[in-house]
Amino acid sequence: MKAVYKRQSDVSVLKAVRKNAFAIMQIKEQTEAISLEAVRQNGFALTWVEKQTEAICLEAVRQNGLALMWVEKQTEAICLEAVKQNGLALRFVYEQTEAICLEAVKQDGYALMWVEKQTEAICLEAVKQNGLALQFVKEQTEAICLEAVKQNGYVLRFVHEQTEAICLEAVKQNGHMLQFVHEQTEAICLKAVKQNGLNLQYVKDQTESVCLEAVKQNQKAVEQIRDEAMFVAVCEKLAIEYLVE
Repeated sequence: MKAVYKRQSDVSVLKAVRKNAFAIMQIKEQTEAISLEAVRQNGFALTWVEKQTEAICLEAVRQNGLALMWVEKQTEAICLEAVKQNGLALRFVYEQTEAICLEAVKQDGYALMWVEKQTEAICLEAVKQNGLALQFVKEQTEAICLEAVKQNGYVLRFVHEQTEAICLEAVKQNGHMLQFVHEQTEAICLKAVKQNGLNLQYVKDQTESVCLEAVKQNQKAVEQIRDEAMFVAVCEKLAIEYLVE
C-alpha cells in the first residue's frame, strides 16, 4: 500500500529526492519515507541519511551494492543483497560467511580476491563466472582449473600443474592456447586444429593426421606445414593444387 502524505511539504520533498537523490543533504527533517526514496534513486545517498534502518540500507544496496561501505550496522541480509548487486562489495563486508562469499563470486568472479577463507566451492563458482579469477585461487585443484579453462581457455597460462584433461578443455575453448601447452599430445593438437586449422603453427610434432585435420578446417593451414614431404602428402590426399619450389 502506498503511503499517504498529508503535508504538502512531504510531497514536495519526495518529488525533490526523486529528481535528485542528493537533495536529501538539504533536508532538515528526514523521514524514513524520504530516506527510502533517496536511496532507491541512488544508493550512495545513504551517506546523508541521518537515521539508518535495515529497510533503508537494504534499498540502498539493492540500488548499488557498493553503498554497503556506508552501512553503519551490517546484517547478513544486507550484505547478501549488496553482493548480489555487485560482487565486489564483498570488500566492505565486516563478517564474511560462505553464503555471502558464494553470492559475491557468482555475481563477479573477481570478488574472489576479497574472500578471506577460500573453499573449493567458492573457487569453483568464481571461475565459472569468470575464468580469469583462477589467478586469485590460493589452492588450485584439477576441478577448479577445468572449470576455469572451460570458461576462458586463456587462463591455461595461470594453471600451475597442467594435465591432458585441462589442456584439452583449454584448446577446445580457445585453440590458440596450444602455444602454452607444456606437453603436447596428438589428442590435444587435434582438438586445437579442429577449433582453428591455423593453430597448426603451434604444433611441435606435425603428424599427418593433425595436418589433415588442420587443412580440412582451414585450407590456408597448409602453409603452416613445415615438412615438404608432409606438405605434398596432405595436398595430394585433399586434392589441393600446389607448387614445390
